[in-house]
Amino acid sequence: MRLDLGQDVGALTARLVDIESVSGGEKAIADAIEEALTPLGHLTVDRDGQNIVARTSLGRAERVVIAGHIDTVPVAANLPSRVDGDLLYGCGTSDMKSGVAVQLKLALLDDPNRDLTFVFYDCEEIEAERSGLLRLTREHPEWLAGDFAVVMEPTDGLIEGGCQGTLRAEVVVRGARAHSARSWEGVNAIHGIKPVIDILGAYEARRPVVDGLRYHEGLNAVGIHGGVAGNVIPDECVVTVNYRFAPDLTVEQAFDHVTEVFDGFEVRLRDGAPGARPGLTHPVAAAFAAAVGGTPRAKLGWTDVARFSALGMPAVNCGPGNPNLAHTSGEHVSLAMIAETERRMLDWLSAPR
Repeated sequence: MRLDLGQDVGALTARLVDIESVSGGEKAIADAIEEALTPLGHLTVDRDGQNIVARTSLGRAERVVIAGHIDTVPVAANLPSRVDGDLLYGCGTSDMKSGVAVQLKLALLDDPNRDLTFVFYDCEEIEAERSGLLRLTREHPEWLAGDFAVVMEPTDGLIEGGCQGTLRAEVVVRGARAHSARSWEGVNAIHGIKPVIDILGAYEARRPVVDGLRYHEGLNAVGIHGGVAGNVIPDECVVTVNYRFAPDLTVEQAFDHVTEVFDGFEVRLRDGAPGARPGLTHPVAAAFAAAVGGTPRAKLGWTDVARFSALGMPAVNCGPGNPNLAHTSGEHVSLAMIAETERRMLDWLSAPR
């Protein structure tokens, strides 16, 4: 399917939505984006798999990276797209093809006040190791170099600075096996998880201020596994906990905190990803915040801004769409919000310096 970058940004969003691109099936949309960008003489266009990176080389004093993923969660009987008044409905409208449409419209700028890098990447909605952006950070970090990054995740058009880190850990409760007909000869590990649940119930989450934004942490049980057979008293029960931590902590510090909370229990780290500080004090980030307007807020969740932060680049989330509608069967986005986001970004990138 061809993309017409001359369309208004709402119509372009609908066109992108109608190219189905569930994670792992992004070739058609990647082909369309590459085909639309390649004729633009002011851009160098590179491709790695289904990842497209387009860059200006104008010798500006600063370079801004504008990034968005091109995949969606599985379709839920919500394709093709449809318009109802100001609302565009369809899979990926909010998360985040409206943001991708804004990226593509901005790519038409041939004389921006900053050099620009546009990153369109695959497999964001599935396991991290398949992330196209992660692969680019490992194999082509020079393509991603910049002074500041905007990830166009849905934020209602507001700036959400940085992101929380996340880790999963297992809290292990030990017991002793026995035949269930003679349960008193053993120790039931499942029965022994009550202290773990009590700790979680009484836990008071931190709400630290980091670079001027207030984060709200959370430590919660997200799974319980125990049991050997229907006639065996279990000797082990595992409570899986998820800790969403503010970006003033490293993964190691966050895991140390979890082990302190569950002092006396065996605690095993399963996986973790660091957060990202907002970095809104950086001059280019401050200029962006002034252009976008509104009051920046902390990102309560993990996003790919953390990958840019790991490259030493401040990054924020800012895109059209309501994040609470992402992944729902009724997902939609306001056409007026998409147009307003495009206008603000154009104003920022076109203003005299």
